[in-house]
Amino acid sequence: MHHVTKEDLIAQIERDRASHIAFLQAFIREPSPNPPGDTRRAARVVTHYLANRGIEPSIVAPREDLPNIVAEFEGRRSGRRLVMNGHIDVFPVGDGSGWTRDPWSGALEDGCVHGRGACDMKAGTAASIIAFSYLHARRAALSGSLGLTAVSDEETGGRWGSRWLLENDTRWHGDCMINAEPSGLQTVRFAEKGTLRLTFTVRTAGAHGAYLHKSESATRIAASLITRLGQIEAIVPDLSPSLRNYLALPEVRAAADGAMGAGAADVLTRLTLNIGTVQGGLKVNMIPASCVFEADIRLPIGLDAARVMQTIHTILADYPQAEVAIQEAASNPPNSCAHDHPMVGILARNAETVSGLRPVAVPSLGATDCKFWRYHKVPAYIYGPAPTRMAAANECVSVEEFMTVIKTHTLSAWDYLTDGG
Repeated sequence: MHHVTKEDLIAQIERDRASHIAFLQAFIREPSPNPPGDTRRAARVVTHYLANRGIEPSIVAPREDLPNIVAEFEGRRSGRRLVMNGHIDVFPVGDGSGWTRDPWSGALEDGCVHGRGACDMKAGTAASIIAFSYLHARRAALSGSLGLTAVSDEETGGRWGSRWLLENDTRWHGDCMINAEPSGLQTVRFAEKGTLRLTFTVRTAGAHGAYLHKSESATRIAASLITRLGQIEAIVPDLSPSLRNYLALPEVRAAADGAMGAGAADVLTRLTLNIGTVQGGLKVNMIPASCVFEADIRLPIGLDAARVMQTIHTILADYPQAEVAIQEAASNPPNSCAHDHPMVGILARNAETVSGLRPVAVPSLGATDCKFWRYHKVPAYIYGPAPTRMAAANECVSVEEFMTVIKTHTLSAWDYLTDGG
């Protein structure tokens, strides 16, 4: 058998460029907005692609309209198990206002593929599926095993997708997981902030707007409480000295700011409070009897919700008219894995070979399905394209970045499943 080299792999992926672009376009052209979340047509594009390459995927669908596509194979020798994960569902587009072309066009223009989900994350999921196919064809050269999970419920919390798979079938845990969510070619993501979503309700008697001596105003109490809640942003997370020192490195801070915008490096290690909605009052000349507001708190690594709630309850002692409820389904602990795991080096080395740019390991501000692997103590890493207009009108992905992600994931999985890792 011809000895496969990584140079051969890169050359083959490049030769098949037109096929990769066509697959991504077909994938984008089958709408899969979540909500409502029906991904069956987009999933068929994936199963068809795999079947054409001699791979028999399985459909795992705890909910019929949200199929998860899984596949796996063994190498010639026993060894480590790597899992690749991506999602099929995408953000909704509403009425499509603000888009200069059809949101599901999959159009190839100016070196980019356009459409909802192009960067978040049909390009990344397609890259994982393509990489899996190349490695399946060369499985005789590999040790260990490779799993693929293309899931249908990431945008609304993962209950029927990655979370379900990991809780119901240990085959999909693995020794390590890689994912191609949009991250930017300058970073590998090893951690994510947690979310704590809260609903505050303030109730008073209410009265005619001229009779302020008769009742307190629920909206003014809420305004005062919102200001006081700002105190929680001063809570200091409990980080290990080695991680604290790593996150303070100039190159790590520069990579975080480059990928997520100036100021991101400061926010990564701090709690943030956003008051997302405020609703109170019925009419301008009435004293509101109730005000409800929602808080979205992002928890850095080393800070759990219990510590934050302790401070919030202390503040609420001064506001007997107010109560708080945790939105449990939308709240998740922060999560991380080693920033110096061998896979970080493997991804960085291969990315540099392919693109000339060596990515740096940084935490993420937003959440992905990686958290479910990390909760199961499986290290999980993201390397994906830039989040170009992610969740906004005119979303797109650069073809060059798409190709870079395919090559980097293929080579990294290759290294992990041969002696190169």
